[in-house]
Parts: sequence; C-alpha cells; structure tokens
Amino acid sequence: SRTDCVVAVGGGVVGDLAGFISSVYMRGIPFYNIPTTLLSQVDSSIGGKTAIDKLGIKNIIGAFYPPHKVIIDPTVLATLDKRQLHSGLAESIKMGLTCDKTLFNLIKDSTNLLEDIETIIIKSLQVKKDVVELDPNELGLRRVLNFGHTIGHGIESHSGVLLHGECVGIGMTYMCSDNVKKELLTVLNKYDLPTQY
Repeated sequence: SRTDCVVAVGGGVVGDLAGFISSVYMRGIPFYNIPTTLLSQVDSSIGGKTAIDKLGIKNIIGAFYPPHKVIIDPTVLATLDKRQLHSGLAESIKMGLTCDKTLFNLIKDSTNLLEDIETIIIKSLQVKKDVVELDPNELGLRRVLNFGHTIGHGIESHSGVLLHGECVGIGMTYMCSDNVKKELLTVLNKYDLPTQY
C-alpha cells in the first residue's frame, strides 16, 4: 500500500531500479537507499535520478525521485575487490576535477585510499548535493556531473566488459585540455583505471 516502502541494498543498478519502481508504484511510495559500492555511495545514491535501460539504451526510462533517506557505511567497501573500488573512485575523480580541487588533490595524493575513503565520500556527496540543489532536474549546471559520461556510456555499451567508472574515466580524457588531461592520466594510472579504448 502507500504506507509501504522500498529499501534498496546494493549498487547503482539496484538503487536506480528501486528508485524508479518507488516513483511509479501507486504514484510514489517512500524509497530508502543503502548503497554498498563506492560508485553508488559517492554518486548515484543521492540526486534522485532513477532509470532503467530499454532496447540497449542506457537509462532511457526513468524519473527524478530522490530517496527519503540514504544510509552509507564505508565498512562495506571492504567486500569489494580493488577493480570495483577504483571504478567507483572515477566518479569522485570527476567531481574533484570539475568542482572541488581539494577533493581531486586528496585522491591524487592519497597514500592509503581506505583511510581516506570516508572523507572522499563526504566531499563527493557535498559536491553532488550542492549541484543538485541548484539544478534538480538537470536543466543546466547539473550537466557538469555528466562529465565523461557521454563517451563513457558509448564505451560501456560497446565493450560489454568494462565497468561504469572505468568508462567514465576514459570518457573524461577526451573532454579536457592537454594540461588537465596530463594530471587526470596520472590519477587514472595510479588507480589502475584504463585510459584509452
């Protein structure tokens, strides 16, 4: 009934699906998000963009439907392998590169990612929160959060094996100046993220 709710426990796909279903079931029931991957913790768990893929087109059916609450526990990240962890970090790299130099430098200079991860999560969420509050329906400023995604989504659809964050990382390399690209490549290489496709 309308007094029930949906709780998503998982990564970005689980959160997107649960959020979308919550938005259309009985014209909207409460949705709570408990993200368990770094990518979903730093990016997709907030902001309200929910969607599903259809006919090979990514996120083509969806709604803006923010969760009622989000619970993030960084200790669950210990269950991820290094590749998944670094793939999620690509979204934080994106936010640092576009909106928060301190965040970018923290990631670039980190000597122990897991020790710095809580700060990285908080700073990434702050960037996203600030941008989304100014442009909730992606009519202007919020498009900055798509940096690397246009090309990245194409690579992701074509490759079938690269993770979302890996593709976003590659996508960012095509969309920045030579000076920025040099610094970006250093960080992508540090975290074993692919730099070309």
